[in-house]
Parts: sequence; C-alpha cells; structure tokens
Amino acid sequence: MTKPVTVTFDDIPKNPTGTIAGLCFPKTVLGDSMAALDDQSGGTVKRAATVEDFEGKKGTSLKLVTPSGLEKVNSLTLLGTGDSKSHDKKDWLLLGGKFYSLIGKGDKGHGTLILEPGSDGTPDNGAIVQIALGLILASYKFDKYKTKKTKGSAKSLTKITVFCTDPKGCKKLFKAQKALSEGIMTARDLVNEPANILGPEEFAKRIEALEKTGLEVEILSEKDMEKLGMFALLGVGMGSEQNSSLAIMRWNGNPKKKTKPLAFVGKGVTFDTGGISIKPSANMGDMKGDMGGAACVTGLMQTLALRKAKVNAIGVVGLVENMPAHNAQRPGDIVTSMSGQTIEVLNTDAEGRLVLADALWYTQDRFKPEFMVNLATLTGAIMVALGKEHAGLFSNSDDLSEKLLECGLKTDEKLWRMPLSDKYDKLINTKNADMKNIGGPYAGSITAGQFLQRYVNDTPWAHLDIAGTAMGSPQTDINRGWSSGFGVQLLNQLVVDHYE
Repeated sequence: MTKPVTVTFDDIPKNPTGTIAGLCFPKTVLGDSMAALDDQSGGTVKRAATVEDFEGKKGTSLKLVTPSGLEKVNSLTLLGTGDSKSHDKKDWLLLGGKFYSLIGKGDKGHGTLILEPGSDGTPDNGAIVQIALGLILASYKFDKYKTKKTKGSAKSLTKITVFCTDPKGCKKLFKAQKALSEGIMTARDLVNEPANILGPEEFAKRIEALEKTGLEVEILSEKDMEKLGMFALLGVGMGSEQNSSLAIMRWNGNPKKKTKPLAFVGKGVTFDTGGISIKPSANMGDMKGDMGGAACVTGLMQTLALRKAKVNAIGVVGLVENMPAHNAQRPGDIVTSMSGQTIEVLNTDAEGRLVLADALWYTQDRFKPEFMVNLATLTGAIMVALGKEHAGLFSNSDDLSEKLLECGLKTDEKLWRMPLSDKYDKLINTKNADMKNIGGPYAGSITAGQFLQRYVNDTPWAHLDIAGTAMGSPQTDINRGWSSGFGVQLLNQLVVDHYE
C-alpha cells in the first residue's frame, strides 16, 4: 500500500501558511482563526461564503485557491459540521475522511488542519483524534503493484498538521487511535493482496512478524493438527500445494488479573476456488478476499498489542487454500473433526465452516475463554438478506449480541442479528454422519451458523458473517478501496467499552 498520511498536532498559529482547512459551525461559520485569515484577506473569505451561500451546514464545503490577500496560503478549504452537538464518534471519523478528500494535494505533500472549538465548545479532544483517524484511513491506497503511479500521486499529502487548542492532550489520546489505524491498514492489506503472493504460508509468516509488537505467536503445522484430529480443517487444504496451518496470537495485557481470555477466531481461506464443487469463473478473482475474517482478527490483535490494551486476548486463525486436484476433498466425503463429530461434505465450496469448526473447538477446549467471536466471509446468502450495509450476527448469547450491536452503531460497522433455532438446526442433519456441511436451498447463512454452533459447547459465542462488508464493500469517506478492514474497529470498541 501507499504509506498513509502522517498526522501531528500543534498549537494554532497566528499566521498559518500553505494548504489550510478548517471546520465551520452553522452559527459562527468562521472560527477565530478563520476570521483572522478573513481579516488578512480583506474580507475575501466571508464574501466568498456569502456568494456561495455557505453557512456551515453538514457536508457542505467551500474551497478558495490562492485567496486574495493571503499570499502564503495556497488554498483555504472550509468544511461545514452541521449540528455538531449531536455528532458521535463515527460522525467525526467520517468528517476526517471528508477533509482528506477535500484537501487533496498539499503544499509539497504537507497540509494543515485548523480545529478550534465552535460556539458550543466542540470539537473536544476526543472528536479531534477521531477526525485525525479519519484522515489516516481516508489516505489508504493499495497500489504497491502499479509500476506507473497515477498522475499527480507524488504530490499527494504525506503529512497533515492538526492545529488545535490542546495539542499535548490530543497527542496522548491519539496513541490508541494510531494503533487502531495500523490494525485496520493491516487487515485491508491482507485482504487486498493477490493469492499468488498471500497464500497460507505467507500469511503465517506475516503473523509471526507481529511478534515485534509484543504478541506471542504459535503456528500449528499440518502434522500438529493431524495429531489433534483437525481433519475438518485439513480436508479443505488437501488439493493445494500450500501447507495449511493454524495461527495462534496471544496478548497478555493484564497478566495479574485472573480472568478468562477474550477469544477471536477467523476464517483464513486465502483463495477459494470452491474445490471440486468449483465456482463459476465470473468474479472468482474476488476469492482472494475469502480470508477477511482472519485479516480482521490479525489486525485486531495487532491493535491490542500496539495500544497496550489491558486485557488478555487470544486470536486464532485457520489458514488454508481450497483448490481442486487429484487429491482434493470430494463431495460425499466424510471427515472427523477435532471434536469427534463427523461431517458429510456434500459441497466442497462450503469450506469455511469446516475450517472454523476445528478452530472454534480448539479455542474453547484449550483456552476456556470468556467468549468467542468468529468472523468469516462465509456465505453469499447473507448478502441476499442484508446487502452490504450490515454483517450478519448469529449468537447463543443475548448479552454478547447486545454489546456487539451497540459497538457496531458506535463505529458504523453495523450488525443485524439473525435467528438460530432447533428447527433450522435439523436442516443440517444427515443419515450418513453427525451432520452435513450444507442445508437446503433456503436459509443458507442460518444453517451455516447452526453448523458452527455445534462446535462451541456452552461458551458464549457470536458468529459474524462479513461476506458483504469485508470486501467489495460500499465506498465511504474513510474507505475508497476494495477492502474495508471491517471488524477491527468494532471489536476494538467491544474491548474498550466492556472488558478493559
């Protein structure tokens, strides 16, 4: 990826220069600093605002290039906040992304942002660091394989100075947001990487490289998994030349506290052809992103380590490649999972649940966690139900579900709870084994959830089907790429709000 913009904080200068942007509130329109610049320009800024009917309403903007009387100012951009009293974290975050898109090219790669309180005292430091996070996320580009860069890209902003009334306070508060941005970028990068670069073995190496953050990393080989009886996971990767593995990341941020660890589990199918039940060729290239769940878990664990989160957490990801070959798993095969339960594999393209079956069982059996949240780009059926605006939430715990739904609204990584019940569970019964890996033509995302539930025992558990939100997701002011990094903010918020 292109290196994201660097954000620093400083005191508001009397005479700012270069590329400048600032917030504007509906009542005051121009804050003190913008009003001072207007005075220097002989009233040019106010006159332009009047002519363009700019009143600081939400989403409106005004840009003046080389404004008269301000010879040292290349451009001056005003962005309306609307009623900032009602703004929450996601509003300020998206505002930061909007700022980045408006500033565009900076003066020698450097832009400045002036954020001072309006008449109602906003934004506070919390809002300012959210704006700064939005700036960074909006600057993300995955163009590492382009030999010819887009015209003008060399002039894109590389640094933004945020001028505010309490730079020291913002710097301190921003450390956690900076860590979060790095975790999101990691998740985005992993999903965007082509499968010829990022196979299961390379993914495992990248996880091992995160040991420098303080994470403890353990990689289980195919031989290790054979000894444990993980033949559901191993069966998926049989047709690939790449070795499958299970990666375990541990963050011990509160070693003195004797509490059960929090557990996050991700599906990591680095490419999914469907196996013998091969997918149609149209859009199969998107299946490089079928490891979005594992990418999220990796980015989350990196975030927790970088910000020194005061929790004990486990991240477990099953890394496989699903390919057709002479030795690949066949429709009709019966495999035995680590739990001892047998599975009739009627469709080799329903492979993610096989990976998660062993990963979930291993996690609850070894670590006895407080809860487990798994993430997976699991079913196309969830997009039929919810489109790309919400991820599907399936859970055996009302308490965990309510916490996740609340955090989804805070971060704009929204969830919608879907049903689980005995009647749906019957749809995956089969006379030939303990269960089959597909249901019928209906309720495809639900029967997948029912399948996973058979591998969690009594552990509070939630399954997030992120097929519509992790890749090819809707474009927003903080994400203009193919991969969103969905789930990192959501789960980090869960930890912050309820477990630290």
